[in-house]
Amino acid sequence: MDSGLLVLRLVVGLLIAGHGVQKVSFRLGGGGLAGGTEEFRRDGFRGGRLTAVAAGGSQIGAGLFLAAGLLTPLAAMAATGVMTVAGTVKWHKGLWVQNDGYEYPLVLVTVSAALALTGPGDWSLDHLLGLPSWPLWAAVAAIVIGPVSGLVTRSVLHHPPAAVALTDGRTRHARTAD
Repeated sequence: MDSGLLVLRLVVGLLIAGHGVQKVSFRLGGGGLAGGTEEFRRDGFRGGRLTAVAAGGSQIGAGLFLAAGLLTPLAAMAATGVMTVAGTVKWHKGLWVQNDGYEYPLVLVTVSAALALTGPGDWSLDHLLGLPSWPLWAAVAAIVIGPVSGLVTRSVLHHPPAAVALTDGRTRHARTAD
């Protein structure tokens, strides 16, 4: 079981961290901080640069902590929060990833939550450092607080497209810059 948890933690944790690296740098195919900022603005978020740094930093930290098996419920809380926001951005496109849907963020949220509930296993920094196992209530709290905080963050930082009047009297929606 410990070897399975290690593989799961490494793959999912490093993918989440890599996703964050793309938001703030040119590494791993990212567009640099300017590209991450533009992505958030295109998706209708306020804050631009600060939002990109916060999301990217959360993904990098959560992913590395999950991969290492360090403070696993807290890492899962951060991962589920930021990936819940990613899922909401893709929600209107449906479930499947081939349509740019929310399938991938949902998988990352689910696996992160499962890791919070199972714990990282014996092949982890938590175990190496002698940290006690987290009680079930703490893991459950983490996997509830993560997505809820992501949804609250989205509601605060996201703004709907503004209506723009066209010359023929109709209106259309357009994103506004911060």
